[in-house]
Amino acid sequence: MFPLFNLMYTVIEQKIKVLLDQKFQEEEYADCFLIEVKHHANNKLEVFIESESGMTFDKCRRISRYLEGYIDTEGWLGEKYVLEVSSPGVSRPLKLERQYSLNIGRKMEVSFLEGKPKIGILKAVTEGSITLEETVKVKVGKKKKTELIQTVIPFNQITKAVVKISF
Repeated sequence: MFPLFNLMYTVIEQKIKVLLDQKFQEEEYADCFLIEVKHHANNKLEVFIESESGMTFDKCRRISRYLEGYIDTEGWLGEKYVLEVSSPGVSRPLKLERQYSLNIGRKMEVSFLEGKPKIGILKAVTEGSITLEETVKVKVGKKKKTELIQTVIPFNQITKAVVKISF
């Protein structure tokens, strides 16, 4: 029975993706993109969207109402469900290469397939990689000196990247 529920969730998630692809063709939403759709067992549907011009509460509300119209009309989730449309927030790991450009200049922690994580400032994003600038201490004779080092990191080597909040 469990695989049947997973199939149902996958079908609903795909339908939501198609609806959003259509919505994002509209001029007002052309800079929006889908990060993730999560359908939970308690009939809660989370839709994470990002926008290159910034995801506002009003944009989230209008997209939510757009989706609710189809969900209600088609009866995809029944009468009782929870729909949450939001940006992923800074505590969630980046999932798409497109998200990195929105975070240039911010402090990040990047984990890799091998080796320990690096924390630094995201300086650049190119097709296939990012450049992270970190402060390291190097030994020069008997003294330690602080240096800024920029490291180019291919996307295929990143297992997790999270924006770090600085106060």
